[in-house]
Amino acid sequence: MKIEPTQPLLPEYFRLHAKWRANKPALVVGGESLSWRVFNARLNQVANGLSKAGLGCGSRAIVFMENGGSMAEVLFGLMKAGVASAPLNLSVGDEAIEAMIRDCEAEAIFVSAPHADRIGHILSHLGDRAPIVRISDGDASGWENFTPWQAAQSDAEPDVRVGPDDILNIIYSSGTTGQPKGIVHTHKGRLDWAYDMGSALRYDGQSRFMATIGLYSNITWVGMLSTLLPGGCLIIAPKFAAEQCWRDIRDLRVTHLAMVPILYQRLMDDPTEIDTHHVQNLMSAGSPLRPELREHLFDRFSCGVTELYGLTEGVITTLDPEDADGRMASCGLPVPGSDLMILDEADHPCAIGESGEIVMTSRFVMPGYLNRPDATEAARYVDASGQHWLRTGDIGKLDTDGYLYVVDRKKDMILSGGQNIYPQDLEAVLAAHEGVADVAVIGVKSRKWGETPLALVTPHNCGLDPAALKDWANKRLGKQQRLVDLKLIDEIPRNPNGKVLKRDLRTEFGGLEYD
Repeated sequence: MKIEPTQPLLPEYFRLHAKWRANKPALVVGGESLSWRVFNARLNQVANGLSKAGLGCGSRAIVFMENGGSMAEVLFGLMKAGVASAPLNLSVGDEAIEAMIRDCEAEAIFVSAPHADRIGHILSHLGDRAPIVRISDGDASGWENFTPWQAAQSDAEPDVRVGPDDILNIIYSSGTTGQPKGIVHTHKGRLDWAYDMGSALRYDGQSRFMATIGLYSNITWVGMLSTLLPGGCLIIAPKFAAEQCWRDIRDLRVTHLAMVPILYQRLMDDPTEIDTHHVQNLMSAGSPLRPELREHLFDRFSCGVTELYGLTEGVITTLDPEDADGRMASCGLPVPGSDLMILDEADHPCAIGESGEIVMTSRFVMPGYLNRPDATEAARYVDASGQHWLRTGDIGKLDTDGYLYVVDRKKDMILSGGQNIYPQDLEAVLAAHEGVADVAVIGVKSRKWGETPLALVTPHNCGLDPAALKDWANKRLGKQQRLVDLKLIDEIPRNPNGKVLKRDLRTEFGGLEYD
């Protein structure tokens, strides 16, 4: 007789952690520590409450909450119920929120109390398409209070059988406007992703990851799932503050962080001094780490920093700290089991050192965008052998050792006089000037060249002369790269993951035209 191996998914891992790691810490928030036994019991209560309301596999729930224990219990309780979660960025506008609720056909919605009135107003527009289950993490008119609702539910294991192809969550692309684009992740895909991420970023059962970015962010999901899969401890910071972050790293013995460059910069700018030898991995993602910031992180943390390039759709490369010397501008190699190619405009493979679109394949690539077969098809590349690859829309190149260098976003590339100009190259030059706090370069109209680069700079102080800075930069740029103009602005717009919102800059400045 053949013994059939079991293939547990994440909800089963949580049950087994509660059995075998019952007294180990699973969640720490605001001074409260929950063991795996207690944490799993609370997840069961959420799952059983949803089942009682008639929700299960195939159902979907919107999560619009601030960082905290309630949000973690909701997200992973939904997982145990088989209900797909769609955690939303708190900075998204009302129109986009309404569109995403409609798109995912949410049957439940969880909110933080301060946002209940706003979301309630949005729900009033939806009529019979509004979610039936409405729960707030505090007292709010028209909403059920999460704490008594949860406490009233059984903490027994829910009678739910989740399948590998069931949807675990839907991550909407940041700053969604117009027709939503929800990135679908299945239970098996997220499990494989957690395995591969945890291995690449050196997580284990003793890991203590601190989430400083919203739990809606896929960057935070990297740390959360990589920690919880092997039975580690998830620490949640309500929000990022540099001095408090340093204290938490020290006092809570944080071993892992996953943040965006702008938060690491704020951390480095804070004068707090602590011993960091217990920190085992820093992961930076969302936008490129500038070389000087990377060097500062290596100076402050003996573990160095792992640069991660990735798309929520299922693309990951990492540059290990040990490989960073001489490759400070690289974002590394595909995680084991993944593959990538660089394609030219005719979809032919590029030679080493030649720039083209990055396409990748992995076992955790999304099955597609929710309700968007057009976008799913546009993101697919099929090679001559029939292998499916994901188009990233990013421009990159490989060195002779196979290390990836991301040159820029394809849509941000400036075509000037038939020459490709990559804003990231120009931004790197300007960022090296001591008077520049932040910078973004966009293409604007040129009667002579078609497009030409415009620099937008946030200065460190009000004494920066834009004309002098433009001349300084142009002396260091190639002839085709030279800036047509440079403007000082109060702030470079970024989303919560640190990515520059160039579409906002193009809206404001894209109407300019130069000779």
